[in-house]
Amino acid sequence: MQVLAAFDIARWCAASWDVFAAGSAAAPLIRDTAQTRLDALVRLAAERSPFYAAHLKGRLGGGPIELAKLPVVTKQALMQRFDDWCTDRTVKRATVGPHLNDLRRLGEPLMGKYHVWTSSGTSGVPAVFVHDERALAVYDALETVRFRRLRPEQWALAGYLLGERYALIAATGGHFAGAATAARLARINPWFARSAQVFSILQPVVDLAAALHAFQPSLLASYPTVAQVLADEQCAGHIELHPSEFWSGGEFLSAGVRRHIERSFGCLVRNSYGASEFMSIACDCAHRTLHLNSDWVVLEPVDRHYRPTPPGEASYTTLITNLANHVQPLIRYDIGDRVTWLTQPCQCGSPLPAIHVEGRTDDILEFADAHGRRVPLLPLALATALEEHAGVYGFQLVQKDAATIELRLESLASQQQGSVAACRVALTNLLRANGLARVRILWEGRRPRRNASGKLRRVIAAPSTAKRAQEPRKVPVRT
Repeated sequence: MQVLAAFDIARWCAASWDVFAAGSAAAPLIRDTAQTRLDALVRLAAERSPFYAAHLKGRLGGGPIELAKLPVVTKQALMQRFDDWCTDRTVKRATVGPHLNDLRRLGEPLMGKYHVWTSSGTSGVPAVFVHDERALAVYDALETVRFRRLRPEQWALAGYLLGERYALIAATGGHFAGAATAARLARINPWFARSAQVFSILQPVVDLAAALHAFQPSLLASYPTVAQVLADEQCAGHIELHPSEFWSGGEFLSAGVRRHIERSFGCLVRNSYGASEFMSIACDCAHRTLHLNSDWVVLEPVDRHYRPTPPGEASYTTLITNLANHVQPLIRYDIGDRVTWLTQPCQCGSPLPAIHVEGRTDDILEFADAHGRRVPLLPLALATALEEHAGVYGFQLVQKDAATIELRLESLASQQQGSVAACRVALTNLLRANGLARVRILWEGRRPRRNASGKLRRVIAAPSTAKRAQEPRKVPVRT
């Protein structure tokens, strides 16, 4: 069957054993393995990708590749040259476009051998990423062996989640990495399809909570802000969930929010760092430290001039090199995240480097409905509404008071009024769906304000609301 083509069992088994062995290897051996993979990736890209052939011209010698001497690439540059990017010269915008426009093909491989994910526009530019069979096998292996910490005898059943009820709360309505991966697993694993369900972050929190209460997942995966809101619902007695684990990713997970989730649900919280560019960049250990999967991905925390930042210092941005994906190479790609190398080795003894990732730090907005009930608005729901329904990516939403949101747009070009109107419609529909028809959307022609580091927070709560969100909640006593 075509839908099975992008799951190669032999590749997955080989990748799983490779990941398992590297977990106990010496750090120098891991670095040597990564260097070998880097050499192969860069030379393949220079040979088969017209974009990289020009980008790397005159920069490759006969010896090992010196990554720091290669030029940086940006999302904007790669998307502008999309048809020249892939090493498979049959993959073009005209090939990918119809696939992405058809949600019935969610989780189905492109051309029988690739998977395509779209990213959010946190940098102001959406992107399309094509992943080959090798990359998918590596991502699956990293999730199985390192994130879930399964023993070899458990690997064969890892993808089926036998005995579990898995709930993913994510952005839907597009070929986003989380929803697309769940759809892919459902297509190839009938057991997974029967025990897993994807819930949209776009639905009102009260409806989401009710649906989860009815489903009663044993494994729950989503963003920290989603878990925080659900933990509030649990503490208020509106729902009663008993997951054994919550899998967190996509946003910054603070120690306070982590404790709130664990105490509210009585479960273990597992944290990971991934992206549409590479699904499993890092995952935490038993000591809650994120460890970089440095055998398959290279991270370079850098300052605003792309110079390396020393250990212990947060970067302005970070460059990523995906060593697993050969169809659409990412070499020194500016991913936009703030990463810090930790100065002390982790107590777990892992040979993999320990990092801290700031990630997205958008706020949860809170308003009162017509009956005076508190209604939270998830930052990713607001962002998805503007991106998917208004086609706007460079924006900032600032809560001014208990009944007003100010819209700010990065671009104030001549077509701004059309963008403002589209944003108003998208936001109004989301507000009405949440029973917040009285909330006003304010437009004053201002651009977003960036913080001291130059990064853009896209959703900012009113000071009083933000303070309440950080206050500890009372957790009901369980017997």
